[in-house]
Amino acid sequence: MRQHLRFAIVSDPHIALPQTIWRSPSRFHLVEVSIPALEQVFEHLSSLALDCILMPGDLTQHGEKDNHNWLAQRLSDLPIPVYVVPGNHDIIQREDTDKTVGLNQFLQCYQNFGYDQQPYYLQSLKPGIWLIGLNSIAFDAEGQQRYNGYLEAEQLDWLDQTLPQLQGQTVLVMIHHNVLEHLPGQATSSMGQRYLLQNAQALRSRLQSVNALLLTGHLHVQDIATQAGLWEITTGSLVSYPHPYRIVELTVENGRSQLSVQTYRIEAVPELPNLQAYSRQWMSDRALPFMTKLLTSAPLHLTPEEAEKIAPYLKDFWAAIAAGDAQFDFAHLPQPVQQHFERFGAVDDQGQPQLIDNFTTLKLGSSAAFHASS
Repeated sequence: MRQHLRFAIVSDPHIALPQTIWRSPSRFHLVEVSIPALEQVFEHLSSLALDCILMPGDLTQHGEKDNHNWLAQRLSDLPIPVYVVPGNHDIIQREDTDKTVGLNQFLQCYQNFGYDQQPYYLQSLKPGIWLIGLNSIAFDAEGQQRYNGYLEAEQLDWLDQTLPQLQGQTVLVMIHHNVLEHLPGQATSSMGQRYLLQNAQALRSRLQSVNALLLTGHLHVQDIATQAGLWEITTGSLVSYPHPYRIVELTVENGRSQLSVQTYRIEAVPELPNLQAYSRQWMSDRALPFMTKLLTSAPLHLTPEEAEKIAPYLKDFWAAIAAGDAQFDFAHLPQPVQQHFERFGAVDDQGQPQLIDNFTTLKLGSSAAFHASS
């Protein structure tokens, strides 16, 4: 029996109505384009024969009730089913305030987009194809959001009860925080850890029993990673360069799953007809503090004076990472710096280009892509 699922991934839209926009000169996010960019995406997707739209978190700028309510209403107007999970920007603390939603209010707001009474769910998309929506937003004893993503014991117990029922079927697992590393040394980097699920191994070990694909956001980069037979597609933010979204086609036949991935970009919005160039420059203009921190942190540990000299040569580094399929040549930099940053390029274990972050075909359950195209 052959099954086919065609779906879109729209991640980290950070919806911000004009009256809610934070005015900060150092912010990376171009939240000013959140609504016109999303409207353009929805116009495109509504013209296609899609089975669903998946949104892996950071739905709003910072958990504002007005922004959540606007988005939930907009999603209800679409002719396509939509499923969401929360990101770290969506539920700032467990209880709601006069301006922001808490956990229960989030579930109520998005009750037509996956949720019932609990902050995780199982949804049938097609016979033999399932979606699991997980909540990686956890809270401390005071009800404040934890720094790292985390799956609490109740959710892991639910997975233990649910996954055995799905053996032999295909399972899409949507969660905000990364479960696999998408950057070299991400799990040991103080800057990279905050984008990872803290107890990722607990989830990875459970998913070994099913034919699973991970769909994440949070990192604001285009990247496809694999580990121990698991694949994870992380999708960049709609309000950060290169303003991407994806259309994915999944075909399941004779127990084998094949995945075709295509990436699209928002090229322009009414007030920014040159959005791509403007946004890349916006990111580069704000990159020096970020790159200086990278250079002075492990494993390089440069002095502030050394980092200050080198950082300007790396101002476009994160934009290249965010776009996916990055290729680097840092021969003009000191050798330790050169070797460190060239590791971030899209290369395989033999150092050869592996351009699979934006356009590719994958075989689920395999540790290597059997076809890639750009």
